[in-house]
Formats: sequence, structure tokens, C-alpha cells
Amino acid sequence: MSDFLEKQTRVGGFQPNRRRLLASAGLGLTLPLVFPGFAMATDILAVRVWPAAEYTRVTLEHNNSLKFSHFVMSSPDRLVLDIEGADLNAALRDLISKIIPNDPFIAQVRVAQNKPRLVRLVFDLKVPVTPQVFQLEPVAEYKHRLVLDLFPTTPLADPFAAFMDDEARFPRLDKPAEKTSTEKTSPEKTNPEKAVAEKSKPQPSPEKQTNPIHSRWITVALDAGHGGEDPGAIGAMGTQEKKVVLDIAKRLKSKIDAIPGMRAVLTRDGDYFVPLNTRVEKARKAKADLFVSIHADAFIKPEARGSSVFALSEKGASSAAARWLADNENAADLVGGVNIRTQDQQLAKVLFDLSTTAQITDSLKVGKAVLNELGNLNKLHKSYVEQAGFAVLKAPDIPSILIETAFISNPEEEKRLTEDAYQDQMAKAIVSGIQRYFAKVVAIRT
Repeated sequence: MSDFLEKQTRVGGFQPNRRRLLASAGLGLTLPLVFPGFAMATDILAVRVWPAAEYTRVTLEHNNSLKFSHFVMSSPDRLVLDIEGADLNAALRDLISKIIPNDPFIAQVRVAQNKPRLVRLVFDLKVPVTPQVFQLEPVAEYKHRLVLDLFPTTPLADPFAAFMDDEARFPRLDKPAEKTSTEKTSPEKTNPEKAVAEKSKPQPSPEKQTNPIHSRWITVALDAGHGGEDPGAIGAMGTQEKKVVLDIAKRLKSKIDAIPGMRAVLTRDGDYFVPLNTRVEKARKAKADLFVSIHADAFIKPEARGSSVFALSEKGASSAAARWLADNENAADLVGGVNIRTQDQQLAKVLFDLSTTAQITDSLKVGKAVLNELGNLNKLHKSYVEQAGFAVLKAPDIPSILIETAFISNPEEEKRLTEDAYQDQMAKAIVSGIQRYFAKVVAIRT
């Protein structure tokens, strides 16, 4: 019986035996009455699939802790997951319809009651994967979750490498010009007197030399908060923070890319979860000159309103509200779901320890420039850049700010956040502040 699903698959699909499924369901209901000490059955409450270019996540939400096992097979590539103590139900069957055609890794999924109280799921794969399978304890609105993260065994094309090498759209400004023949260009040979005069001129001291950033494109990393399993704050009308901030981030990227000498990269470009330290690492990998995290958070009081800008603090939060928001945002990994066993704890510690005063100083400068522009569009929650220990702002070498565009918990601001015109105005205000900051520290090509 253990090979039921795979055997049926090899002959062209399967049709679960309705009598056996009904008997299994009945057994799950009656056994606890006959044997009081028998473990309670596990009910799968909901299933969710989050495809992305880097990995696909499958989440099974359930009411109890469960036992499971998994293994991978090749020729063809498959991932098999066995769930013990569970019966096939509508939620599990619904998983079949949640696999979309353009999922990079999953072709289809098949589910069946492989034996009484054991459900088998077979994921037919498009490429070989290295799965990470782990459980999450209840948090926020979620009950227990079994998470399958399907990473390609052979890494696919790195979008950040492609971004850095995209010279068609963004030719490197620091690319050295092709040298001509020495005989044709040597000033000593063409004009010896002029060459001697040039050499006798005093040379600029190192600290006054042109900042190397002047000669290349300015890169801004845009981080749309939350995503995937983590919806962020939810307004009274049901608006999810993760969606509106991604919309604003995409508009912002478009505006930055249109500025000569500047370009932007997104830490996420779809509805999927990215751990906080991974967002920071993506910005560093892209050699970003600025990191901007975009949010639309909620507060315990619906009347809270206005835009805010935050920078990192090494000495504690600047206010109780700032501390509350930082704690809220730092819990994103718990809600979104991080495999603690594989999380790079050492990296997280290094990022924390290397956060420097210089980084914070620059962050406060760019934060002030952005806040001034936001003040022309929206009421400001605070008239100064606030500070708190936001984990996502801890890149040691990149000025980093977190923008609360508006409070999604405020009904009026929630409505505005869903409007195209307001999102565009918000993106325009943010990019104006970014330009104002860089105009003071670098020469943006015009």
C-alpha cells in the first residue's frame, strides 16, 4: 500500500478509492472514542503556494503537531511527502489547483490517502530540487505550519548578477576608456614643456580626491516589506500591507531607473517571503549605495496617521512608538517563516556588530531629505527621523532607512494607499528626497 500513489502515477494518474477514503475518515472519527488514549487526528486547515524565481514555498497549515517524512526521486524528478495521522480532505485536494503553470519548480502535485491515517503528496518537479522541510509553531493568525521550501539543486541564473552586468541599459560609468597608442597620446612626446608644467602642479590630497562613486551608477536597493506568508498589517477594508508597498516599490524603481546615473533593484519583485537578513545581503550583493525599506504599518490606535522615516539606533529607540514598530517589523521572520536550523546566525551577529556610527549618520541625512519631501504630500507622524533597532537596517556599509508611507490601520490612509495616483505621488516624493541627498554627496550625471 505504501507504493500506491507512485504505482498509480506510473500508469497515468490515479483515482482514490472512495470507499477506502470514507472508511479512513470514519476510522479517524471513531477511534478516539473507542481508545481514549489514541492521538488526535491532524486536520489540514489550509494550503498555500508561493512561487518565486529563487524558490517555491508550499505551506500546510494544521491544527496539531504532526509527523512527516519526505524523500526525493529522480528520472523523473519528484518530491514525496508523507503526512502521518491525517486524512485526505478538501484543503489538501485544493493544493492541486494552487500550482500555477509558470511555477519555476513544480509542474503538478498529486495527493492520495496512501493508507489509513497517512496522506501522500507527490510533487512532480521541473528541475531537481534540494528541499528544506520544517515546522513552525503557531504565531499571529496562523496555527501550526509545515513548510516546504524547494530550492533548485543547481542554482538558476542569478538575477542580481544579471542586474550588475546589464550594461545594455546601465553601462558602467567607471569602465575605463580604451587606450590608444602611447606614441600618439604621450604628452612627453607631443608637448614636453606642457608635460613638465603639469607634473610640477600640486596634486590633490587623498581626502580631497573625487569620491569613487562619482564615476559609476548609483544603485538603490528597494525593499518592499513583508510578502508571502507574512501579509504585514491589514486595514479595516482588508488591504494587505505587503501588496501596497510592493506596488509603491515598483513605481519607485521605475522612477529611479529613469534618472540618468541611477538604477534600482528590488529585494522582492513578487508575493513571496524574504528573510530579513537575506534582504540586507541582497542589497550588499548588488553593491547598493542606499537601502530603502518601504512599509505601511498599523498602530494600536486607528487614529494614528502620517508618514514616518526611521534609521537604525545603537542606543535604543527614540520613542516608545518607534520601539513598538521595530519589534513588530522584527517579528516578520516569525510570521513569514524562517528555518532556524539553516539560518545563518553568525551572519546576523556580524551584521549587528558591524553597524557603524558612520552608517547611521548617513542614514539620518538621507532620511531627513526624504522626510522633508514626504511632508509636502502627507502629514508627518513625526517631524524628525526616528530611530530604533530595525533588523533590516543593519547593513554595516550601506546607509539604510525605513519609510512608513502611511498607517494602513487608519481608514482614510488605507483608502489612499490603494489609489494609483497616491502611490505615484508617494513614489515621486521618495525619489525626490533620494535625489536631494545624493546631489549633496555625489555628482549625478545629467
